[in-house]
Amino acid sequence: MPRWWVVPLTLVVALMLVMVPLPDAAEPFRPDWVTMVVLYWAIALPPRFGLALPWIAGLLLDVARGALLGQNALGIVLVTAFAIREHQRLRVFPVAQQAVVVTVLLVVKQALVLWISGMAGHAPDNLWLYFASPLLTLVFWPVVFVLLRDVRRRYVVAT
Repeated sequence: MPRWWVVPLTLVVALMLVMVPLPDAAEPFRPDWVTMVVLYWAIALPPRFGLALPWIAGLLLDVARGALLGQNALGIVLVTAFAIREHQRLRVFPVAQQAVVVTVLLVVKQALVLWISGMAGHAPDNLWLYFASPLLTLVFWPVVFVLLRDVRRRYVVAT
């Protein structure tokens, strides 16, 4: 029996992690859970994982963060398209090397979101803190990878 609900459920959990309140000083250091989860599924299940679900997840992330509608969605879709295209290479990388690639993808996504925000006149106060979140991916990607791999194996989410 196909376990179609596993992928959307993990995205819902990632969205809930985005909405957990943090102190103002810790907010720039919140990991980009949604993009990491989307990238994991794009690498693990590329034939079944298109760009519609990342677009919807990005729109929900925009709503959750109160951002311009579509800016996170566009960034997530672009990095997901790259991950789907290069999934065969990314799958054979060790987890540490995957963490570096995923970090670069998240920096690209954040730069795109920054560019769109800047064009709309909503530039952040501190540019260095703006890129702190993608850099935390180096620490959190191995954890996300192992957890989601175990979920995929336990619930037999087939490729």
